[in-house]
Amino acid sequence: MSENYKLLKKDGGAKRGEFHTVHGVIQTPVFMNVGTVAAIKGAVSTMDLKEIGTQVELSNTYHLHVRTGDTVVKKMGGLHQFMNWDRPILTDSGGFQVFSLASLRKIKEEGVYFQSHIDGRKIFMGPEESMQIQSNLASTIAMAFDECPSSVADRTYVQNSVDRTTRWLVRCKAEMQRLNGLEDTINPHQMLFGINQGAVYEDIRIEHAKRIAELELDGYAVGGLAVGESHEEMYRILDATVPYLPEAKPAYLMGVGTPINILEGVDRGVDFFDCVYPSRNGRHGHVYTNDGKLNLFNAKFELDQRPIEEDCQCPACRSYSRGYIRHLLKAKEMLGMRLCVLHNLYFYNHMMEEIRDAIDEGRYQSYKKAKIDRFENGQK
Repeated sequence: MSENYKLLKKDGGAKRGEFHTVHGVIQTPVFMNVGTVAAIKGAVSTMDLKEIGTQVELSNTYHLHVRTGDTVVKKMGGLHQFMNWDRPILTDSGGFQVFSLASLRKIKEEGVYFQSHIDGRKIFMGPEESMQIQSNLASTIAMAFDECPSSVADRTYVQNSVDRTTRWLVRCKAEMQRLNGLEDTINPHQMLFGINQGAVYEDIRIEHAKRIAELELDGYAVGGLAVGESHEEMYRILDATVPYLPEAKPAYLMGVGTPINILEGVDRGVDFFDCVYPSRNGRHGHVYTNDGKLNLFNAKFELDQRPIEEDCQCPACRSYSRGYIRHLLKAKEMLGMRLCVLHNLYFYNHMMEEIRDAIDEGRYQSYKKAKIDRFENGQK
């Protein structure tokens, strides 16, 4: 595993880095825009993603495997060519679906037996299969296959699950090295991130972090958070765990989160984030501003001629009013949903730029405090 991460600056616990990949350099901290099936929900194109400052797109291994199929994507030249995106892509491993599709799966040492949520057909996915699917997708960064135990699972279950996830990680690393050496592999420079698990048990988390750090992977994720535990529990686990992950590698907090979650995560040394919130909320007319979140369905916006946020340079705010976007949403016009998603993703991407600038200039603590105070208390 090569050294691709360059730590440029630290400001307290916050890290400012660069992650070098075959598809370009990622400036961190970064928010990855979630395109589950190789598209951002809300009619957002890859050209749009470039316009709103997206550095990394994230796609879902399980969902692309069951529809349209990773072998089809490989025949189409891999995800980058398939979706016309020349910047980095991270694919998750399918492991989260082990958690979210609990009623449709059976976990064994060799891997997980699924029923497809689409047509009920039987699927098997283990570490090797997950790596093979992600190699077919030819993403920049592949995630190791893991189990994400419930935050309320008992200690014995969590310990056994984490031990198995470690064994699976060793198999993932070996299989990726094999796949990257094959002649027909589209991206022979595919990177591998391991995933720390352990629910809300600090000692299990710490021991697992130590064990996976020894494998010298390209990066490390903290998984199994934002799945039902409180924000305070999540921050406690990050405080305990991140110091045991290699500082010279990127740390990725999976599936998180709100703007405040991200600000707190950065403060604890996290480099990578992803979450469906900005796109999902946008599709329901909920938009982010520096003064908090707005519900554009509210009647008070009917005659509001202001943009979603003053001084915002996103495509929606440059051209349209709150009143017009509300009209589109009420009329169920797809344009309303699209404009809200574009605004929210721009808001997240732009916030990450502000975060990077604040760390560069050694003022992250004051930036974070002002941002949270305004977000929680701002006038709408």
